Amino acid sequence: MNTKITVSLLILIASATFGSPSFAGSADDAKWVSQCVVDNKDEGQSADTVQKYCACMNDKMPDNETQSITQWEKTHKAEDEACSALAGWK
Repeated sequence: MNTKITVSLLILIASATFGSPSFAGSADDAKWVSQCVVDNKDEGQSADTVQKYCACMNDKMPDNETQSITQWEKTHKAEDEACSALAGWK
């Protein structure tokens, strides 16, 4: 599958999920989660798993955090492990 199509599909899936009642974040949250989904597109996980992981990590981050989720996860092992388990990351 073409990389642009894959990325577009991941973003579309993530965007559709943001509209659900389970994601009550701001536009800024949506931006961070979308970037996280793109950053993790090649990790061998389903789009749903990646989106759940990214949304969980975003929820755990302080509102005033300036690092991306991908940067933040590297220094927050407990949160990374908790969100991986919640998302079913294998």
